[in-house]
Amino acid sequence: MATESNMFGRTQGDLKKRVLFVITQSELGGAQRFLSNLISHLDRGVYEFLVAVGSSGNGDFLRILKAGGIPCQTLKFLKRGSSLPSLSDVRAIFEIRSLIKNYRPDVLFLNSSRAGFIGSLASIFPTRINALKVIYRIGGWTFNDPWPKWKRWLWIVLEWLSAKWKDVIIVNNQRDLEQAKNLKIKPRVQTVLVHNGIEVYKLDIMPQEEARTRLLEKAAKSFGRNIAAKNIVGTIANFYPTKGLEYLIQAVDYFKDDEDTVFFIIGDGELRPELEKMIREKGLERKVFLLGQIPDAYRFLPAFDVFVLPSVKEGFPWALIEAMSAKLPVIATDVGAVPEIIDDRKNGLLVKPKDPVGLANKIKEVLENDRLKNELGIQAHQTILFKFELDKMVKQIEDLL
Repeated sequence: MATESNMFGRTQGDLKKRVLFVITQSELGGAQRFLSNLISHLDRGVYEFLVAVGSSGNGDFLRILKAGGIPCQTLKFLKRGSSLPSLSDVRAIFEIRSLIKNYRPDVLFLNSSRAGFIGSLASIFPTRINALKVIYRIGGWTFNDPWPKWKRWLWIVLEWLSAKWKDVIIVNNQRDLEQAKNLKIKPRVQTVLVHNGIEVYKLDIMPQEEARTRLLEKAAKSFGRNIAAKNIVGTIANFYPTKGLEYLIQAVDYFKDDEDTVFFIIGDGELRPELEKMIREKGLERKVFLLGQIPDAYRFLPAFDVFVLPSVKEGFPWALIEAMSAKLPVIATDVGAVPEIIDDRKNGLLVKPKDPVGLANKIKEVLENDRLKNELGIQAHQTILFKFELDKMVKQIEDLL
């Protein structure tokens, strides 16, 4: 660690604010998208930063950081998956504590539940580092995940307990803000609502014809046959329980006799074997196609005729605002920040979570009504353009830093 100490050492005239970002996983998800967008827009004349990434995941986030010239390193013991506490978690506390002491940040910026608990504990154990400001940004409380009741209550207790070790908690939707108040999850200074933001005109989205051709080619290569369809209904998601993909597959059951419509799911993850089994058991092999991870998947959004977000739990979903930026008609479950983004029947359609019948009916309604389809897409684009700007998000975060 002597080398790291020299590398991270601060000179007396160094006036830049130093920020240490910590995040649990290296695969791309909502927290990683937030962090990538934020860091790429921070003024490097004002801020110096290091991103410490847990060892779980496929490394896509680390590759993006390195390609952008953003200093980063892997935390060997910070991992997703096991129930707290584990031996790896204990080691992660000391690993992060050592990094804090060597890097000497002004701000410790924690992202995701596990990093939030372990990182904030590292800031006060065995003694509190008084000069350190601790900010915790949560993209949807983990105790809202579809878990057993005991596990949900464990995380409520952990969030309540560790809030006292944090100066600021950032949530990205009103429901999470209200839950924090009701459950008395209260940091030392304040809890703040900051919506995600996006640069609509800087998204490198393909033209519709190119996106459709290239996506169909990818599907044909993956499945060994040409796929012809008038309508493509699609989504982009990591294959986690929170994403509700099984309910989308159940909804496809109502399109068995519809030869014009197929369903593409871009993404991958731990639930892939279960989803593949469900598709086989329902005889939907020619209706539902799991396309795997595609780099910069948002570029292919214009290939879809309808975008569906079937989640049972969300914070502020990036995939949804990207789809709306691409002028797609969107159908999404009424979870997390979704009702703060979508005004039902004006810029999208809302459906209850875990409701495949309702989902199927909404999809049919949009596919059968060109006027509705076009109007929803136009209004979706306008909503993101005027309400959820990236500059606004970055400014709010800078004020907290």
